[in-house]
Amino acid sequence: MAELKKAVILIADGTEEMEFAITYDTLVRAGIQCTSAYVSRDNTEESTDDEYQSGPYATCSRGVKIVPDTLFTPDLTPDKYDLLIIPGGAAGANTISQNSVVQHLVREYINAKKYVGMICAALESNLPRQRLTSHPSVKHQLENHYDYSEDAVVVSDHFVTSRGPGTTFPFALTLVELLCGKEKRKDVAGPMVFPHGTFA
Repeated sequence: MAELKKAVILIADGTEEMEFAITYDTLVRAGIQCTSAYVSRDNTEESTDDEYQSGPYATCSRGVKIVPDTLFTPDLTPDKYDLLIIPGGAAGANTISQNSVVQHLVREYINAKKYVGMICAALESNLPRQRLTSHPSVKHQLENHYDYSEDAVVVSDHFVTSRGPGTTFPFALTLVELLCGKEKRKDVAGPMVFPHGTFA
């Protein structure tokens, strides 16, 4: 029997809901056990903006409320998961990128040869120069420090980046392929019925 793959996907107030939900759902369809973890603004240097209110749910960028599986803690380590995912959304990305424990975990996953997937989000993990992509709005923050690409999905060893809501399906399917193989990617994409010629 194949080993069960496990992924942890972070969420915060202001996370882009499509990037979260499409990724979570696609991985579950592949048989990957997913855990969503809520990152609070309590330990960040964010302003006391009242647009998003912490609660038993995360209020996403377009107002969709999602109940996370657990609260974020430092013990979501790479010995327990095969994949760490960080979706974007401006406010959510700010909260997550300002959290020093999250950024430490990113480096831990990379060093342990476990996958890290990021969509859109600003990167503050001091990773070595490599290929990556992001939402166009944060390109200027990254292009001098990394080999910037405008591809929909960029795989750089165990670091996988993507651009925004519209690239989330190829991002999620790429993660499925990396963890479970090309055949599993086909098995998952087929019943989704993507139009002919699209990214599946």
